[in-house]
Amino acid sequence: MGIGVSVFLLAVGAIMTFALEAEVSGIDLDVVGIILMIAGALGLLVTVLFLGSSRPFGATRGETVIREERF
Repeated sequence: MGIGVSVFLLAVGAIMTFALEAEVSGIDLDVVGIILMIAGALGLLVTVLFLGSSRPFGATRGETVIREERF
């Protein structure tokens, strides 16, 4: 799940929870909205954690360089 999908789920969930006044028999739209917001927040968190750990191509991490010096 990418950042765009996560933000979309957050927005749809917020609209369903806070702005929608419709009544549907058998389904609580507030609960569905909260579930969508939680799924979007978790997706955003996982996406940011995975993107934060990636490195650009060619970047090295923790590499030790040893130089020889002549006396």
